[in-house]
Amino acid sequence: MTADLPGFFQRAFACSPEVAAAVARRAHDRTYAAQAPIVHQGDPGRETFLLMLGRAHALLYGRDGQVVLLREFEPGDIFGSIAEVRPTPEDADIVAVEAARAAAFVTFDFVQLIETHGAVGLAVSRLLLKQLRQATGAILQRATLSAQGRVYAELLRLARLGDGRTLRPAPVLAALAVRVQTTRETASRAVGTLERRGVIRRDGAALVIVAPHRLEDLIV
Repeated sequence: MTADLPGFFQRAFACSPEVAAAVARRAHDRTYAAQAPIVHQGDPGRETFLLMLGRAHALLYGRDGQVVLLREFEPGDIFGSIAEVRPTPEDADIVAVEAARAAAFVTFDFVQLIETHGAVGLAVSRLLLKQLRQATGAILQRATLSAQGRVYAELLRLARLGDGRTLRPAPVLAALAVRVQTTRETASRAVGTLERRGVIRRDGAALVIVAPHRLEDLIV
C-alpha cells in the first residue's frame, strides 16, 4: 500500500482518516503509461477504479473505424464495475490518455466499503451524478449543435479551464474531433475558419482566443 493513498481517499471521499485508512487497505495502486489500456471492452467487469493522476478516455469503435469518445475521466473520477452483483461485460475500452495512476478495488470489496461507510457512499453518488450530467450535456450538444458548433463550444470550454483565452498546448485536431464526435476534416475546417476571421490565433505552441464573445456567438 503506497503511503499517500489514505490522504488521497480522505480528500476524494471527504471522510475521516480512519475511514480513509480502511479504504486504502482494500486498494491496489496501479500505474499506466500513456495510451495503455486500463479496461478492455467486453471483458467481465470485476474491478472498480478511482483515477488519482492523469486522464483516461472511454472509447467505442464504429464499424467504419471511427472512434467515439464516450466519457472522459479526470483525477477523482470513478469507472469500471461500480456495484454490479455479478461481473458484467465492460461497455467500452478505457485508455490512459497520459501517464496515469489509479486505485483499483475488487468490486465486491468496494460495495462493502459503500455499505459500511456513509461518506464513501455519498461521495460515490455525487461522482456518478456528475458523470451523468456530463453525459447528458454531451447528448444535448450532439442533438442541438452543428459539428462546427461543437468544435467551437469545446474550444471555449478548454479555454475556460485556464484564463478564458489561452489553450496551451493547442489541441490536437484529431483528439478535438474525437471529443466532439466529428471528423478531423470538420474540426480542421472549423478551426481554420476561426483563424481566417481573426477569432483565434496561433502563439507558438498555444492557441489564443482573441474574441471569446465572437466565438460564443458562433456556437449554433
